[in-house]
Amino acid sequence: MQAVPLNSELPPTARLLPPRTSLASCIRAHIDRDTTGIALLPADERINRFPASPMCAITWFIEGQCRLVAPEDVAMPDGQWLASAIVSGPHTRPSASFNPGPVHAFMTLLFPQAWHAVTGMDVSTLTNRVVAMEDVLGPEWMDLSQRVMQAADDEARVAIVEEFVEPRWREARASGAVPGNVVGDWVHGIAAHAAASGFGRSVRKVERKIKSIVGQPLRGLKRLDRAEQSFLATRAQLIEGQPVSWADRAVEAGYSDQAHLCRETRALTGMTPTELAQRAQDNEGYWVYRIWS
Repeated sequence: MQAVPLNSELPPTARLLPPRTSLASCIRAHIDRDTTGIALLPADERINRFPASPMCAITWFIEGQCRLVAPEDVAMPDGQWLASAIVSGPHTRPSASFNPGPVHAFMTLLFPQAWHAVTGMDVSTLTNRVVAMEDVLGPEWMDLSQRVMQAADDEARVAIVEEFVEPRWREARASGAVPGNVVGDWVHGIAAHAAASGFGRSVRKVERKIKSIVGQPLRGLKRLDRAEQSFLATRAQLIEGQPVSWADRAVEAGYSDQAHLCRETRALTGMTPTELAQRAQDNEGYWVYRIWS
């Protein structure tokens, strides 16, 4: 595949905000998405395209509305309207949402084992689900939600969320309840933790423990981790203006062949690698692929 030129005309409508160092193995990132200061985007570019992901997230809609749609629905989307504060669990397939007008949203993504540790929730109950925050979290979290909605700006929101999460994360780590580490190591850490915990006396018990912590089997996590690393490596080449060989990328990422890479990419994003690379650069609906790092 030839290098895909970056489209400098797409407005900078989203930012990836890293967490403080002490929360790097708890919070994957914060995301600020704001289209309120630009001309209204075409309808098909107001469909937000998300890949399958192992992360749990809280999203606040500071301004504007959002509803769930089928990823393939590119006409006039019609789906479930979302609350102003929502919780999203791990997704094993691509998903999409639609904004009927301008929107300002703030999102905090947590590693699934961190979500389990700070909320006590069985993450498998959230897999492939989006629910109102008030339906799954208690009064302390709803007080946090109100303060996030009322904050002056997104930097203040980051501080509010992290000051709330950090003592809970510190307590969970002190108790030894937290498996995993940062990206790349956390998948393997989860398996080791489950096997060494008292639940690891049989393969099935280990598998059930892993699923309660992260929402899906270990093989699913490895699949997502491999896909993410392959995507980031490919995007780095394209940004540098280098052509990409999908056959070489498949070998480097550990896929059996190019066809295997293409099948996995389509299953996790809804597109082939070539389609994904192109749309991430020229369609605003794929903004999350542009900012991810």
